[in-house]
Amino acid sequence: MQTTSSTDAREEQHWTCPFCPLLCDDIVIDTAAQTCPRLRDALTHFSDQDTNRCPEIDAQATEFSSALSAAAKILTQAKRPLFGGLATDIAGARALYELAATHGAILDHLHGDALAAGTFAMQDRGAFFTTLSEIRSRADLVIVFACDPSRRYPRFFERAVGLDAQVIHMGSEANNALLKGIDPFDILALWSAQIETGRRHLSDELAALTKRIEAAQYTAFIYEPAALPQPHAALAIEALHRIVKAFNRTVRAGALALTGDDGALSVNQTMTWLSGFPLRTRVAYGEPLDHDAHRYCTESLLKHRHIDALLWVSSFAPEALPASLDDEMPVVVLGHAQTPTLKRKGPTVFIPVATPAMDHTAHLFRVDSSVVAPLNAARKTSLPGVAQVVVELTKQRRPS
Repeated sequence: MQTTSSTDAREEQHWTCPFCPLLCDDIVIDTAAQTCPRLRDALTHFSDQDTNRCPEIDAQATEFSSALSAAAKILTQAKRPLFGGLATDIAGARALYELAATHGAILDHLHGDALAAGTFAMQDRGAFFTTLSEIRSRADLVIVFACDPSRRYPRFFERAVGLDAQVIHMGSEANNALLKGIDPFDILALWSAQIETGRRHLSDELAALTKRIEAAQYTAFIYEPAALPQPHAALAIEALHRIVKAFNRTVRAGALALTGDDGALSVNQTMTWLSGFPLRTRVAYGEPLDHDAHRYCTESLLKHRHIDALLWVSSFAPEALPASLDDEMPVVVLGHAQTPTLKRKGPTVFIPVATPAMDHTAHLFRVDSSVVAPLNAARKTSLPGVAQVVVELTKQRRPS
């Protein structure tokens, strides 16, 4: 990997990894592949040849200006476009919002289902959230509910959990997990009934765990929205937060959702502060905002042909287009340089873009939403960032 500084300087330079929402900031560039298996896998998608990837129109190489014009034409002709994927940084999200508003587009993220589940729970019941720093400095008991953080977030325990904290897994397949293999909804229903009624004989394991929480200084509940049973993950999140709130009547506790991969949290936060609504919202200048987390789900929109063009953004990895996408629908892809050539029936424009923190400086929200981290580039390439391309597309907007 070509980096931005001398060898001696690189050995001491810490770099922030953009490939998971933990945003680990203690990575040494020259030994990055040894730090985390998820980072190691991500780095396999980068090479010194990335800067040579050309834009394409209908699978044929072309100039950037030609691809830009073709992409602008697709968006201008669309009556109801979807901006999907949205795997980008804060600057990319800001630029995409303006472009979406000029075209009356719907915005949804690659991980929109997980984001929406958390949004539903927050809207319906509220939540007691905690942060990575609070967990590490205060939590003496950590409850990991129905997930295994080490699978997708390999450094979670190393980075967020104090050495003296007790970690208890429940409702998962982890070794020594409480209520192993039991449906998460059944666990939450039983536990909630036990806490609210005081009938602790309903489950000896839950009764013993409740006593431990009541005796702890601070308990952190960890869960992964994407790992919860679908399509009703929001109900499980709501029930879990209800339990956390019940404990807060007498002791201190908070919950942390492990989510926000591929810039999802950053884009969602950006959308919310720009419009007042989270993702799965249609934005258009001169028209009321329209938010509907069910109706504006990417899968549903594609399946029922409720859109007539797709702008797909994927800057962190070469993500495939949605399987439910009609092969004849016009598509614009702002994608990773190693995205395979897109051979489709419908008009297709591909523009290779830079990856945040690999090819350009960036800002991303950390998993706990409490920190916006600045990220430096690990190498030099001539690839344009998502924000740069989108700004040019906005300039080329043609009146309908």
